[in-house]
Amino acid sequence: MSRARLSVIETADEIGALLGNRLLSEIDRARAEGRRYVLGCPTGRTPKPIYSAIGRRLSTAPQDLSQLVLAMMDEYVIERRENAPADKPWSCHYFARHEIIRRWNEHLPKEFQLAEGSVWFPDPVDPEHYDAQLAEAGGIDLFILASGASDGHVAFNPPGSPRESRTRIVELSEQTRRDNLQTFPAFGSIDAVPRHGVSVGIATITAARAGVMVLTGAAKRESLSRVLKAESYDPQWPATLIHEFAAGEILADREATAGLG
Repeated sequence: MSRARLSVIETADEIGALLGNRLLSEIDRARAEGRRYVLGCPTGRTPKPIYSAIGRRLSTAPQDLSQLVLAMMDEYVIERRENAPADKPWSCHYFARHEIIRRWNEHLPKEFQLAEGSVWFPDPVDPEHYDAQLAEAGGIDLFILASGASDGHVAFNPPGSPRESRTRIVELSEQTRRDNLQTFPAFGSIDAVPRHGVSVGIATITAARAGVMVLTGAAKRESLSRVLKAESYDPQWPATLIHEFAAGEILADREATAGLG
């Protein structure tokens, strides 16, 4: 595999606009070809400028999203292998509904809207089915990726995740839980952050035809440095999986690259 290339953009908002326009063009091209477009999506702070940029573009230039599928990366798991309640502001289902579906559909006619049934999540009762579902759909066209600031986790894949790992229930590391508390202050305290999640695996992610790792802000400088020093997947820093894509790209803002050699 070739090493992922780095593009440095001034701000996170500019990255959002750039990647948002690219994705809308690819989605429209797939629709014109009569096929659906499957987009792998994270939740959290990093992708918000991308999702917001797409929403703004759709408000001025409505586009048909009826053949778009969003493949979400993960969800918290509570007792008895149940998904986190979808009405909790920290749940991934809540994020998808409010930060993506609602914003994108707001200005679209009904026939153009992204259907809630076209937003897929791994199921904690049968995690393995998710990989089969994605394969049956023809695979993921592009995966948007983000990295944990202090341990490089991607989705809920902690350091040490095998390259061949697929969708499964994982125990969340202490650092991942603390990062997620910062992402979702609604938790209130570290004790309220679930200790398990259902997550796509490293092999699930890298099976996509393309991947874009977005690293923005000063907090992501260490992760960017670790990723740039790698040439292939390092299990101790899962964000290095970007080098496993045939078409992998890293987008970083000036704040994330400050001080790097």
